[in-house]
Amino acid sequence: MTAALRRTLAVALPASLLALAPPPRAAEPRVVEITAKRFEFSPSSLTLKKGETVTLRLKSLDVTHGFFQKALGIDLEIEPGKVTEMTLTPQAAGRYVTICDHFCGSGHGNMKLTIVVE
Repeated sequence: MTAALRRTLAVALPASLLALAPPPRAAEPRVVEITAKRFEFSPSSLTLKKGETVTLRLKSLDVTHGFFQKALGIDLEIEPGKVTEMTLTPQAAGRYVTICDHFCGSGHGNMKLTIVVE
């Protein structure tokens, strides 16, 4: 093998292997676990970063609950025994109060979770 051929292969072979490599995967969104039960969400507040994609993973320990926040486009039903997920990317900084919008008993009106977007 000539020196010129070796130089050509030294450059061409790694480049051709890079062309065959799969494209890099986008980072998976951060997952935030939220549990609903009469008459609270746990955690009661969470902090998100503006522009960061996150997946909210919700579960109910007792009855069907709602999870509603209009400005962030959240309107979910959380059924007991099932996992409900939603992926979102907040675009504006602020404090957003999320409520349970399915009547779940006498303490229902106080069932809130605050989302802070920084």
